[in-house]
Amino acid sequence: MTNPGTPAPHGAFVAVSGTDTGEAIQDLAGMYAGRSWHSSRIDTDYWYKYVGIGDETMSVRRSQMHGSLRGDVAVEDEVVVQWIDSGRARVDIGRDEVRMEPGVPTLFPIERRFAMEYEDWDQRLVHLSRDLVLDVAAEQFLVDGTLGFDRTTPPSAAAVESWRGSVASAVRALRTDGSSSLAWHEAQRDVTRSLFGLYRFQGEVLPQGYGERRNARLRAAVEFLHEHAAEPLSVSDIARAADLSVRALQESFQRTLERTPMNHLREVRLRRVRADLLATDAGTGSVAEVAARWGFTHMGRFSGEYLRRFGEYPRRTLRH
Repeated sequence: MTNPGTPAPHGAFVAVSGTDTGEAIQDLAGMYAGRSWHSSRIDTDYWYKYVGIGDETMSVRRSQMHGSLRGDVAVEDEVVVQWIDSGRARVDIGRDEVRMEPGVPTLFPIERRFAMEYEDWDQRLVHLSRDLVLDVAAEQFLVDGTLGFDRTTPPSAAAVESWRGSVASAVRALRTDGSSSLAWHEAQRDVTRSLFGLYRFQGEVLPQGYGERRNARLRAAVEFLHEHAAEPLSVSDIARAADLSVRALQESFQRTLERTPMNHLREVRLRRVRADLLATDAGTGSVAEVAARWGFTHMGRFSGEYLRRFGEYPRRTLRH
């Protein structure tokens, strides 16, 4: 292939480039489960280049094209943050559309397919593994295995500066110390922490004292509840798993989490419903089927509860 521009950096795990629209689609679509992609020229000088460094836990990438590209995208088991330095871009077209502005990081919709359109762009992307994001989130939030961010509030200038600084530091650590170094490992976690400053993670902030030794059995109960949320559970089941009496379990939840164990279970199941709706094709599944899978059978009551929790009706979540 023709290589427009500068050569790929040393250690790149992916590097493709060319001057043909068909080759661009072939090279790029597979990285994002692309469907119905179309690329075209904007003048006689068409070219594209895509390069990435990092590993399966975190990678930093640059995508450039003198041309246009449109289609739909999906990423699995990753959180992707992108920004453009030049050009025009729209993401999540026909749903929660974002017209990207140069220098402003934009979060890919989480675990669902979305439509995009780019023209004559220079784009940067950071890919973070799902496991890394959830692991770092557990430092600050009660994590139940689902991913969600508030994408409706634009990041502040200070958050963007922190994000870009952490990404730059990570790239330096990778190039200087290598992908097996402690420096790179810690840099990945710093980048993830700065992600939570860009877009608010949809999880409950850890209550004060939650990590203390006196709450060890409560934590065991919460972990059991998260792991078995898809199964029929009673308060007695949860208490037994945590080696607590039912009364002690209830008191522990009320004292630290200010809710009952079963209310917490219902919250977890609501978040699992949302994750499944985002991952479900509207043509092959229904809200009622997904809700029933997680124990919600009264659709009117469920829809109202879902609206209060997520700010939209479940049928809108399914339309993606």
